Amino acid sequence: MSDIVEIKEIMKMIPHRYPFLMIDRVVDVVKGASAIGLKNVTMNEPYFQGHFPGHPVMPGVLIVEAMAQTAAVLVVKTQEDAAGKVVYFTSIDGAKFRKPVFPGDQLHIKVTVLQNRGPVWKFSCVAEVGGKKVTEGTITAMIMDEKAGNA
Repeated sequence: MSDIVEIKEIMKMIPHRYPFLMIDRVVDVVKGASAIGLKNVTMNEPYFQGHFPGHPVMPGVLIVEAMAQTAAVLVVKTQEDAAGKVVYFTSIDGAKFRKPVFPGDQLHIKVTVLQNRGPVWKFSCVAEVGGKKVTEGTITAMIMDEKAGNA
């Protein structure tokens, strides 16, 4: 069953807040399988002041973070016992940055579950703008008790 997660629900599911909340909506959620995150890239983003003045480009690391946040929403949406837990991004493999992302672009972040073993999840991730691949990689994440992360 496909689902949509609006921004208010995203903010209940993951701890990120502006200016580090990198997704605006998650659509086409298929629990345990896949999701598509949306990020409307605007000139108002604070990182454009320094990346790069006169030639604003979204930093690749923030595109990867948007992928991780989309994956985290999918994990929380899938796991019924996710209350009081946080999804930690643990690795990125095979990251490739194919085209720059500019203000005015809308990122479509496609995450697909490759593997789930207990608390560890692995995802294939692709970010597109206008149907063209801009970034891709394989992300691993782990869901754990929020208090356990404070050690």
